[in-house]
Amino acid sequence: MTDRFDAFVIFAEMRTGSNFLEANLNAFPTVTCHGEVFNPHFIGYPNSDDVMGITQGERDRDPGRLLERIIRASRGLGGFRYFHDHEPRVLEAILTNPRIAKIVLTRNPVESYVSWKIAQETGQWKLTNVRKRKETKARFEPQEFEEMLTAIQGFQITLQHALQVTGQTAFYVANEDLDDLDVMNGLAAWLGLPDRLEALDGKIKRQNPEPLSEKVENFAEMETALVRLDRFNLTRTPNFEPRRGPVVPSYLAAAKTPLLYMPIRSGPEASVRRWMAALDSVGEDALLGDFRQNTLKAWKEAHPGHRSFTVIRHPLARAYEAFCEKIAHSGKGSYAQIRRHLEKHYGMELPGNGAPSAEATREAFKTFLKFLKPNLAGQTPIRVDGHWSSQVQCLQGMAEFTLPDMIVREEEMQSYLPALALQVGHGAPPDPSVESGLGPVPLADIHDAETEALARDAYGRDYLMFGFGDWRAP
Repeated sequence: MTDRFDAFVIFAEMRTGSNFLEANLNAFPTVTCHGEVFNPHFIGYPNSDDVMGITQGERDRDPGRLLERIIRASRGLGGFRYFHDHEPRVLEAILTNPRIAKIVLTRNPVESYVSWKIAQETGQWKLTNVRKRKETKARFEPQEFEEMLTAIQGFQITLQHALQVTGQTAFYVANEDLDDLDVMNGLAAWLGLPDRLEALDGKIKRQNPEPLSEKVENFAEMETALVRLDRFNLTRTPNFEPRRGPVVPSYLAAAKTPLLYMPIRSGPEASVRRWMAALDSVGEDALLGDFRQNTLKAWKEAHPGHRSFTVIRHPLARAYEAFCEKIAHSGKGSYAQIRRHLEKHYGMELPGNGAPSAEATREAFKTFLKFLKPNLAGQTPIRVDGHWSSQVQCLQGMAEFTLPDMIVREEEMQSYLPALALQVGHGAPPDPSVESGLGPVPLADIHDAETEALARDAYGRDYLMFGFGDWRAP
């Protein structure tokens, strides 16, 4: 129990992410979530015999007794998950008790339905090892979906009305919010818990991160059936990357010219730094950095008419930069633990001592690209690092503070960066240099159709949103 609540309930549905939400709540030392305690087909979890000493038969005879035991006898703050088709006799007692916290977990019903159909086909209802993931496609059945949607929407109306007439508020969580550590800690604060999580649960993985068009065998038929329900946004590409902040300390301002560079990691940062230093005929150490939001606001106020920019790089080249600097390289600044994980779990074999061969480098890089797809989809225990997170996500993080005035493609820097400097009054801006081949083995020496396809598979959003074609050597 807490000062605010005696227990909690997660109102959810199948395939909304309730297992993951429960796992993260159970990570708090003062919380015990008992699973689906009022599921008509089992008690708590499949194959469980009882919950807190009450068997399924005893619960069916008196569901209120189990509710009272969860409230009074749980370790810490007790709770459970409740779906629209669970034990109806206990619902009124739950809804009318303001000391039971209401958490409402939602997800696009079409995505939930398709995920449910896939789980039915594969028999895989929870994924803890992405390498054991089972794949298949769902078949959309219009009448079945409509019946499911009607039941869920009716239940949501019941919840909303009950909260309104009793003067209660719920904590609403969307499926997309489950990867946000701050949201989980915000939920803990709302519940009145004293602890905060340092990381989210890493055991449960996203099972089907692909777009709906790749998961439904009769996708065109489904679009036709749902044409009147455009709110489902069927063609969107799912995004399970963790949200990124604006990373203001990485921003760089020129020494005199009112230009601000908002870098995206593993981009042409070295070239841009050299160019910004050359603008004002100073060394790179004269560039202004290590900003905080308040000091950056002060810089902007002191430089009216300023311009800001970022530079995006082809996803394949950017992934190769991250691979060379953070994985293949073993010196200072590299990610030794992630490298060992790739070697152990993905069979990556890095080139040995001496000059690496193109073939060995290509094979190791392909392994890295194969890792990136599940990593960006939230299916691995490894963090999504800023050096290889999608550029779309990096820009969305920047938007939390401010967006750049100009997004420049690396291959167009020589045209657009001098033009940007002219806009802020520079008389004769120099041309930026173009970086030569990345890494000890140039990307051009290992690039082929397979590496391109793997990069496109991992960075589909970047290819789509920025219109990237196949990579070409500069």
